[in-house]
Formats: sequence, C-alpha cells, structure tokens
Amino acid sequence: MSILNKWSFQNLSDAIFSPKANGVETKIEEIKQKLPTPVFWLLGKTQAGKSSLIRALTGNTAAEIGNGFQPCTQRSQFYDFPSVSHPIIRFLDTRGLGETAYDPKEDLAQCANQAHLLMVVMQALDMNQHDIVEAVKNIHKAHPDWQIIVLQTTLHDGYANHTQQHIEPYPYQNTPFPPIVPHELAQALLHQRDWFKGLPVHFVPVDFTLPEDGFAVVNYGLDVLWDVIETALPKSVIGLLRASEQHNELLDFHAKEAHPHIIGYALLSMGAGAIPLVGLPLVLGVQGKLFHSIASIYNLELTRRIYGEFAALMGTGFVAGMLGRELLKIIPVYGWAVAGLYSGAMTYALGQAFCVYLNGFKRGALPTHDELKETYDYAFVHARQFLKNKEK
Repeated sequence: MSILNKWSFQNLSDAIFSPKANGVETKIEEIKQKLPTPVFWLLGKTQAGKSSLIRALTGNTAAEIGNGFQPCTQRSQFYDFPSVSHPIIRFLDTRGLGETAYDPKEDLAQCANQAHLLMVVMQALDMNQHDIVEAVKNIHKAHPDWQIIVLQTTLHDGYANHTQQHIEPYPYQNTPFPPIVPHELAQALLHQRDWFKGLPVHFVPVDFTLPEDGFAVVNYGLDVLWDVIETALPKSVIGLLRASEQHNELLDFHAKEAHPHIIGYALLSMGAGAIPLVGLPLVLGVQGKLFHSIASIYNLELTRRIYGEFAALMGTGFVAGMLGRELLKIIPVYGWAVAGLYSGAMTYALGQAFCVYLNGFKRGALPTHDELKETYDYAFVHARQFLKNKEK
C-alpha cells in the first residue's frame, strides 16, 4: 500500500471513528437542505390504493407507511422515504376525498413550488370519480407543466372469476386492448380514460396485492409504472430505486432496507464532492456516516475490526480513485461537476459493497475480493449513469 493510500485509509478511518467538530456536520446539513426531493402528489378516494402504491414503490410495509405520515394541512400529509432526515422521495397524500366535493386550493398553496408529479389513483371499476376528475383539471390549470399519471387499480375486480391470474405479458400499454382482457374490465378502463381527454395523462393499469391474496405477480404493472415515472421525471435519480434482477440477487433483506439510505448518502456525497477545496473532508464525513447507518440496519456496531476487514477485502483501488477525483478539481467548474458525480457514484457503490460484506460477516462466510469488486463495479456504473441524468 502506498503512502498516499495509507493516508487516505487513515483519514476515512478518522472520519468514521474520530469525527471532529470542524464544520463538516454543518456543511452536510446545508447540502441536505439544497438537494431536490421529487414530490409525488397522490390524489384519490379513500381505499383507492394509495398506501399500496407507496408500499410497491418503496418496499415499506403498510404499518411503516401509516406511522410515517406527517400532517401538512388539515386534509393532507407528507410521507418522506426512507426517512425525514434523508428523504429521496416525498409523497403528498391528499386525505378525505369521498362523496363531498374537494377543493384543492389549500393543497395547491402548500405544494405549489414542491410537487413534481401528480399521481391519480382510482379503482378500475369505480365510475364515481367526478370530484377526482374535477380536482385534476383544476390542478392542471394552475400547473400545466406538471406531469400526470393515472393509476387504474384493483384490476382483479374485473376478472371473470376469483381464480384468474393477471394477464401476461402485460397487455395494457396500447389500445385497443387485446381480446384476452375481459370485456367489462376493458370497457371500464377506456371509459375512465375518456374523462381526461385533453390532459397530458399517462395511464397505467396496476394491481398491487399482498402475497396472501394468491396472485403469482404481487406488484402487477410496477415495471411499467417505473418506466412512466422515469419518462415523466427525466432529471430525477428515481431510477436508482429500480435495482435490476442481477443486482437484487446480491441483496439480502437488510441490504434492501439499506438501499434507499445508500441513495440518500450518494446524493449528499455528490453535493459535497462538487465543492472546491473542502470536498474531500466532506465526502469522507458522508461516507463515515453511511458506514454507521448500514451497520445499524444490520444490527451491528461498526468496529475498527469490521471496517479494517472490509477495507482489506476491497483493496486500495477505490481510494486511489477517490484521490484522482480530487485532482479533477484542478480543472475549474467542469472538474468540480465531474468530481461531484464521481463522489456520488463511488459512495453508492461502496454502500452496496459494504452490504454484501456485512451479509457475509453475519453468516460467517466473508465474500472474496473479486465478489466485492464485482458488486462495486456494477453499482458504480449503475449509479454514475443515473446521477449523470440528474445533471442534465
């Protein structure tokens, strides 16, 4: 290990185990405040499936969702995912929509400069949606640039019998629907779409059920919904929440829980890494916090032994890369932007590799250097692409 790499390991170790009150915490908090958080405004009647939607998008249980909402108006609540301290998605849930007319003025005033996407949730066979449609039209008049996604839920209510499974492959992306779609369900879906003529609406039929409901596909239509969200929010980093099947194979239960936290710290690192001159101490501070956060999710205390073992398995290549990132800052402006992107992607990749290591640590079978490197390399490329999209 070179002197330069020894110095870097020692500084990261100091940031983890001997943090100093040198203004890093304050700067990290300042970066947090500046990070944009995509706000999804959920509009729909009671029992339309909004909680199921959040559970499908975030992986949180219904209980966690219920406990996580914070009131913001008399009829609305915010839900920050994965946490209030490190939100990467914010849901605005409009409550109390039922038979009475809904006046969205209070909510409009509350989120006029915050919401980025309007998600309308309605049951596919529920034809009593006049108040919802009128609210959408009023919102569109006030914010014509907002993207609108209409989710048509509980498709199984329109199946011919209770034993029918969801239709594969997904048949709802183009109209007319193929004959395999039950006639009553097809007519209901098309009738609801007629209500929104003239509006920039993306329609996504979905069915988010529970495992005990007996459907082979629990979150039916979720991949299509993610595609639509990424199209509607091309400047967001929302794609990082979509772990590929190859990536999912590397994740245990705890790693999936840690995944959104890793994204949050990657965004912090991206902001810290783009700050000239003082970026490296900030990045090290963010990464130190990330290691502690992941260890706590695995119900472990981050000790010097764990950190040292992980660092030894990883090797010094990632540290040399981090120092190379600092050299990019010699190039004014462009170098700072590239350095921030590199820092964010590296932090994301380190977090994923640390999850693989901790999973092996708990099982008593440590991963090899090649396994960690493969995880790191794949996650780095994956994160760099989406973080780059954010900058466009």
